Amino acid sequence: MLKKEKKTILIVDDDLDYLFQLKSSVQDMGFEVITADTQKEAESIIERTKPHLAILDLMMESQDTGFILCHKIKSRYPDVPIIIASAVTAETGMIFDVTSQEEQDWVKAELFLDKGIRKDQLHREINKLLKL
Repeated sequence: MLKKEKKTILIVDDDLDYLFQLKSSVQDMGFEVITADTQKEAESIIERTKPHLAILDLMMESQDTGFILCHKIKSRYPDVPIIIASAVTAETGMIFDVTSQEEQDWVKAELFLDKGIRKDQLHREINKLLKL
């Protein structure tokens, strides 16, 4: 019987505790996980590896790091789904959404989630985006 290849998920976040927790959760779901905690490290990873999906923090070194990485991943790998997971709404009161086509075209992410998402909900969203 052929062993099914594990899907690889790139997680980028500068909060090391959150990064560790998210990595553990996603690995428990049966995925291979690559992590980065800076924009530069993430860019280096995408130069040599195509993830099946990426989960990006929005505000890291700068307030738009997640958007920049999103654009870089999409220009290199247009078919890779991207989730932006952020605490920006809690921290700033600004609400981001990617429900309209215009917002998706600008942000380039398929999904925008507030941090604190439940593991089962995240698993459903990942499976939906990866069509599993």
